[in-house]
Amino acid sequence: QVQLVESGGGLVQAGGSLRISCKASGRTFNSGVMGWFRQAPGKERDFVAAIRWSGGTTYYADSVKGRFTISRDVAKNTVYLQMNSLKPEDTAVYYCASKFRNLVIVTTGYDYWGQGTQVTVSS
Repeated sequence: QVQLVESGGGLVQAGGSLRISCKASGRTFNSGVMGWFRQAPGKERDFVAAIRWSGGTTYYADSVKGRFTISRDVAKNTVYLQMNSLKPEDTAVYYCASKFRNLVIVTTGYDYWGQGTQVTVSS
């Protein structure tokens, strides 16, 4: 069974940086896609970024492009989200997710989810 555990969330001032991590376990992660999503209070869960385990191709939502960077460490089965120039509107619970099928589309269709980590950006 795939397990995803996020860490690294916290409180940061606007303009600051934060890196969150997602440790994956339960299978061999040499294929598939890992994604980051976020959900602010009263809003739907939105796609933030994704990365392919094989090759490392990355994808970003327009709202974070140029500020956030997704990366992976294959040896550690860990995916990171480096968040720079943070804004109050980035405040949300951030979830990592994984999928191993229907890999053409990276913004939806994830099968496994972590428990989430809170990121709060103060103004």
